[in-house]
Amino acid sequence: MITKFSVLYVGQIELDNIGRDGTPADARRYSNERFAEAFWTARDVAQTMDELGYYAMWTAEHHFQREGYEVLPNLIQLSLWLATQTKRLKFGCAFNILPMWHPLRLAEDYAMADIVTGGRVIMGVGRGYHTREVESFGAPLLDAAANREMFEEQFEVLLKCFNEEAFYHRGKYYTIPPDVDYRGYRLREITCVPRPLHRPVEIWMPIASGKTIDFMGKHGLKAMVTLNGEKLLDQVVRAYRDACARHGREKQLGEDMCWGAGVYLARTPEEAFRRVEPSHDERYKWFAPFGFVRYTDAEGRPWGTPGAPARVPTLKDGVEQKAWLLGPPAQVIEAIKSVEAQYPGLDQFMVHWAEGIPPKEFKEQLRWFARDVMPAFQTR
Repeated sequence: MITKFSVLYVGQIELDNIGRDGTPADARRYSNERFAEAFWTARDVAQTMDELGYYAMWTAEHHFQREGYEVLPNLIQLSLWLATQTKRLKFGCAFNILPMWHPLRLAEDYAMADIVTGGRVIMGVGRGYHTREVESFGAPLLDAAANREMFEEQFEVLLKCFNEEAFYHRGKYYTIPPDVDYRGYRLREITCVPRPLHRPVEIWMPIASGKTIDFMGKHGLKAMVTLNGEKLLDQVVRAYRDACARHGREKQLGEDMCWGAGVYLARTPEEAFRRVEPSHDERYKWFAPFGFVRYTDAEGRPWGTPGAPARVPTLKDGVEQKAWLLGPPAQVIEAIKSVEAQYPGLDQFMVHWAEGIPPKEFKEQLRWFARDVMPAFQTR
């Protein structure tokens, strides 16, 4: 039963000349002052969500994006500051890209945030997908096997930091601690100081592939799925449940998952479509080349696979795939409940902020959603 409502803000600034025929994504350039706007936007939206009773605000780690779509480089630092600007809202990291971090530093930073915010920061990890980002940090991405191998070793170190009072690690990428003398003795173990107070640490990850899903099931990671077509959503929900079961973690369908969709409220579906279409199209101008079109054909084959479509989606595609929910509150409630009914363990829904919607307009949408949609789920 869905009881928690969140928002995904990937960190875009207020974009100009948006839409399919607007400024090409790769041609966008902004000043440093414009990039800084994302922090104040995050604060204003977080305060609005806090007042309205939302559960969590999720943000995305990215680097070097002069195009202005995703400009938040440090989610733990951002979340710690946002927690001082709000009272109860949680802040989710979607996601800390492990190959761009040293796992010891990430563990220490998260532990500090967990302690001083009283557990209001939610840990999330990912492998990355921008070559410009990951490779610039000296980590592999073009070599997918090396990227996965490094990520898995980093995750092992992260868990040791969180869960063991003292530990050592000997792997391909990390030797912790190094074999050195310290104050008259030879180092044999190291301690993460401090460790998180709220343990075991709740860790989230996006669902990307079959191997990822099995890794998540093995280690007890929670799963985020956003803007997926309904057939692909069903495939990954069932695959995640089955992977958890293989590793002795029995779950209901949808349990320990967060489902996200694009939402726009208006008096009619037609009005909502007209108002959100430029923002939808702006989103996919940037994201489609990275393979982020998570739709299927009628036979359930993901777009881009042989026989299935391979193009930039339209909003009409998104509505037909039920990845975008548009119209009056009653219609959006019905759409959310239709998915909720299929997955008895699902308790989290996330509103995906279409990248072209101005902050002022999005805050109006959040208020409307909180007033006329959320009570249909929270008063049962």
